[in-house]
Amino acid sequence: MLLDGNDPAAIERAAALLAAGELLGFPTETVYGLGARADDDAAVAKIFAAKGRPADHPLIVHVAGRAQVDAFAASLPPVAERLMAAFWPGPLTIIVPRVAGIGRVAAGGQPTIGLRCPSHSVARALLEAGAKLGVAGVAGPSANRFGRISPTTAAHVVEEFGDSLAVLDGGACEVGIESSIVDCSRGWPVLLRPGVLTRAQIESAAGEPLHAPDAQAPRASGTLESHYAPRATLRLMSAEALHTALHTPGGLPKGLAVYSRTPAPKVVHRRMPALPDRAAHELFSVLRELDAEGVQLIWVEEPPPGPEWDGVRDRLQRASAP
Repeated sequence: MLLDGNDPAAIERAAALLAAGELLGFPTETVYGLGARADDDAAVAKIFAAKGRPADHPLIVHVAGRAQVDAFAASLPPVAERLMAAFWPGPLTIIVPRVAGIGRVAAGGQPTIGLRCPSHSVARALLEAGAKLGVAGVAGPSANRFGRISPTTAAHVVEEFGDSLAVLDGGACEVGIESSIVDCSRGWPVLLRPGVLTRAQIESAAGEPLHAPDAQAPRASGTLESHYAPRATLRLMSAEALHTALHTPGGLPKGLAVYSRTPAPKVVHRRMPALPDRAAHELFSVLRELDAEGVQLIWVEEPPPGPEWDGVRDRLQRASAP
């Protein structure tokens, strides 16, 4: 069931579904989420069941703004406050200590919780309408089967779940890959997942360096080694290795597609944009298009070096993992 995100009545209907403990597909500027009210453990459990997601793999809770944060955050370290001021609403998730007794299932049982305030106008209208109905926040991982390609249009969500799910249609996602995740729960900021925000941007706003994850870092959404994968086997290759493979005598594998910044004649080909924000915007959509064409193997040219490509590189590395 598709609901028009530009229709105020549809927003109200979608908010009522969340308030009643039902699931909802909804847009954000990053990807589409599969949402349930985060303060209702039974409702959130439906997300894990629908996706086939492990119960200990935490979700991100979407809030309308600063006023809703205190419902979930037991404390807000100063660095979290600085990051919220710099990047909310927007594609940044902060992990902070969780209020005991709320959001346990959404947090995967951890004492911390991930919070984000999206900038998408439809998402914000939904969260504000939900707040009026008592919905403190909306837990919302990507609206796809666990480990598969994230959806960036309402049609992608329908492809995943069919008519069993109400989907609020807000058009194509502007960013196209998931948010950056920064753990602020242990006294120093740790980058757990890159996104379109660069390390330099986050460090500038934080006022201190970002640390690398260690064994004590909380589990976070989208950080498993294998994730974001198409049905086809994806192989990430350097430009040189890709060129050599495409010109090796003896013919190319059947069912081959190539996603690269340089031409690839005689195979199904999609050109990767030269700008990282454009590549992020279309990445998941292109992988879904190639899957729909029935290809069996996708060779992808490695993104260029540089921190501005970290988010795209991260998604491709996880999509190509066994």
